[in-house]
Amino acid sequence: MSKPRLFGTDGVRGVANRDLTAPLAMRLGMAAGRWLCDAAPREEGGRPFVIIGRDTRLSGDMLEAALAAGLAAMGVDVVNVGVVPTPAVAQIVLAKGAAGGVVLSASHNPFEDNGIKFFGVNGKKLPDRAEDEITALLENAESLPHPTGSHIGRVTETHEPIEEYERRVMATVGGEEAQPLRGLRLVMDCAHGAAFQLAPQIFLALGAELTVLNAEPNGININVECGSTHPKPMAIIVSEAGANAGLAFDGDADRVMLADEKGSIVDGDRMMAILALDMHRKGRLPGDVVVATIMSNVGLEQALNAGGIRLHRTDVGDRYVAEAMDALGAAIGGEQSGHILLPCLTPTGDGLVTALQVLAIVRETGKPLSELASVVISGPQLLKSVRVRTKQGWQQDPDVQAAIAQGEADLGNAKWLSVRASGTEPLIRVMAQGIDKAVVESVVHAICAVIEAKLG
Repeated sequence: MSKPRLFGTDGVRGVANRDLTAPLAMRLGMAAGRWLCDAAPREEGGRPFVIIGRDTRLSGDMLEAALAAGLAAMGVDVVNVGVVPTPAVAQIVLAKGAAGGVVLSASHNPFEDNGIKFFGVNGKKLPDRAEDEITALLENAESLPHPTGSHIGRVTETHEPIEEYERRVMATVGGEEAQPLRGLRLVMDCAHGAAFQLAPQIFLALGAELTVLNAEPNGININVECGSTHPKPMAIIVSEAGANAGLAFDGDADRVMLADEKGSIVDGDRMMAILALDMHRKGRLPGDVVVATIMSNVGLEQALNAGGIRLHRTDVGDRYVAEAMDALGAAIGGEQSGHILLPCLTPTGDGLVTALQVLAIVRETGKPLSELASVVISGPQLLKSVRVRTKQGWQQDPDVQAAIAQGEADLGNAKWLSVRASGTEPLIRVMAQGIDKAVVESVVHAICAVIEAKLG
């Protein structure tokens, strides 16, 4: 059996101080630092520098210090910008001409987890090839050549670059002077996460009336019954308060879920439809194509097709969406979870930017969010996760594969069934969709039962 990759779909993740330890973080920093010094062009005698940011998890300080030490030990300067959304690091890398960036976050996962995610000089996640090269260096991190004297890297802390990120986010809707959110009453759930300060500041500066929820992080309350994975409490407050819309970010604010004025959830599929149809009307949708994963509902496909837009599906994971978008020249793509990619505006998924684009359409058209979102009529869809001892071997298990084949036959379309291992947790996820709700539920439950019996 092959050894699993150190890097998952969203960096290196695990329970902090058990799977993702300070020694591992330091060795990762050393390996990444060595790789960066070999790969990053720089002036004679100069040192590459990287941007580091993190979310509000208790383990963030510990892992950040270890990672920075590893990078500095390899001759890389580190600029630590503190608690910021993941997309802020990507934007700051571009604004400051850094050789790369690192984010310490486990996104929407529980606070016990943490992760380390690397960005390249272009502000985008490193490709698999680069991650594999860093992994190879990690195996012998202690024996790598260590610079001495004036060649050792420095670690500095500053919040100054964050202002550039704020300006870039606001510029996507015309800037502060345009007051693009004036007249909109919003409810914002910050998930006690990385956006707890920046998001309210930005939306207030753009003219919104704001009720802020879950913006008091204490290191252990990030994502707890709040944020994009638990948006319903926010949605209820929206309808009770008579607000125009609500927003719920995840722990690192690279995704967002919305609620309309009636308290109904507006997920990533509906946001992609709203944005794509608006861009199509304005002649700003290259190739008339949207990229989404196999998890996106049939209703999104039908809504886009009715508007003359093609939906291209990929495997689950924003990196696969991004790769397909690059190949197709697409201007919009994303996931049902609210992780939306708009490369013409930001190099990586940004929940703040996504929400602003949708809300700008609400204000521009004068239509309530519920009307804009109603273009997507969801078909029956069910997602269940099975906790497993190991994520290895299920694809070769004959009983599991027989259950999957039977499910595809029952649904009548292989594209309506997805069985995959989580990239960040010990879970196998089973999702089915189709026309008949009873059939969809039966297929999911049958496959989950087999996985539970064999691997649970």
